[in-house]
Amino acid sequence: MVRTFFFCLAVLLAPAVPTAATAMAAEKVRVLTSFPPQVLELFQTAFSTRNPEISLEFVQRKTTTAIADIAGGRHRADIFWASAPDAFEILKRAGRLAVLKPRSTGAPDLIAGYPVNDPDLTYLGFALSGYGFVYNPNYIEQRELPVPKRWGDLAAPIYAGHIGISSPSRSGTMHLMVEAILQVYGWDRGWGMWSEVGGNLATVTARSFGVAAGVARGRFGIGPSIDFLANPEGMPKGSTRFALPEETLFVPASIAILTDAANRSGAERFVDFVLSPEGQALLLDPAVARLPISPVVYRADGTSDGNPFQQNGLFTKSLFDASLSAARYELVNIIFDEMVTFRRSELVRLWRSVRLLEAALAERSDAEVARLVSDARDALTRPPLNGAEAMELERWRDLVRVPRGLPTPEPQARLEEDIKARIDDNMQRAARALTAASARLDNAGRDARPEALRP
Repeated sequence: MVRTFFFCLAVLLAPAVPTAATAMAAEKVRVLTSFPPQVLELFQTAFSTRNPEISLEFVQRKTTTAIADIAGGRHRADIFWASAPDAFEILKRAGRLAVLKPRSTGAPDLIAGYPVNDPDLTYLGFALSGYGFVYNPNYIEQRELPVPKRWGDLAAPIYAGHIGISSPSRSGTMHLMVEAILQVYGWDRGWGMWSEVGGNLATVTARSFGVAAGVARGRFGIGPSIDFLANPEGMPKGSTRFALPEETLFVPASIAILTDAANRSGAERFVDFVLSPEGQALLLDPAVARLPISPVVYRADGTSDGNPFQQNGLFTKSLFDASLSAARYELVNIIFDEMVTFRRSELVRLWRSVRLLEAALAERSDAEVARLVSDARDALTRPPLNGAEAMELERWRDLVRVPRGLPTPEPQARLEEDIKARIDDNMQRAARALTAASARLDNAGRDARPEALRP
């Protein structure tokens, strides 16, 4: 659901007789963003105080939707403001981002090997985004679950039925986490991990906001999230906590001006404000809970506990290639939905069988059953395209997110059918192997009974 927040203080206070200031106010700055209302309201109030002649219109969109609308020419705005760096790379490749002048914030040039600002200055980093786990402390205590420490922990059998995620095709935040796993662990191993996580899912939410909200309500206990979404508005205090994994992923959240901005001068002033000491300090407000990109803001605020620039080695453990992610963005979305989102129930059932059989093998050795279970595991974790195919980036650049109700371009439709068919084959292979393994164990159990008790 699209929610538009329109703030126009200058108009409300304008005199009855038109003035030059009133005319300027008519040229509002339109900001397309994925950020929640509490962030937008705080920035609107502070910006309007300093710039009463400029009105701001915030249009809230999921990042994936915003990318498709801007790239497809279906939405006009002056500014794009979001967290996922690969989203900006896609719009840059599409020629939709204007070149900006640099703003001095005191930030280092690189964080975890990733540029704070686009080297071509089509987008500028304004905050740090930490990606990790949101969890419900009461939920996990009652069920005696450990807090995950690594991304791979989410695939552990102990978390079966306790995890919620959003789909990367509907959430730029989730897309970045999916792609990060594929980059950190490698294409094949990364997809295997996401398949096992799929076997632990309680649900797939419609938006990234829904993960933290579901955790807070106790619908499930844990979910991958971005730091500033970990405390959903309106939820009881303490209902969620956020943990950074050992393989910490920090990337800049960014701001950009679109090439067809109707109010370029007003847009420049909003960018100036966001990157100014005052705008950066707003990020420390509990309603926003972001990490400013400017180190000096932490010292000026007297805050040290949450200062990432004072934590040795925090930015040295990860490296995210946003350009690679942008080049295969829709391919990853298509595979994830076909492999995980649309098959959640089936994955849960098949992975439950794998784990039950592996537990049985721990008690009673059987080489044939072990082979069959290994075949099933191999089939469930195998992606429909191998790593070499995934790096044929020119093949995937023309893939698009197709709006509901519109036909999929024929070449993409053929690719999607091929991917679906390969995943169908893998799932059927896993099911056959698990059925055969279960039957063999059942027969062995009957044969081991005393003759008088056999059927």
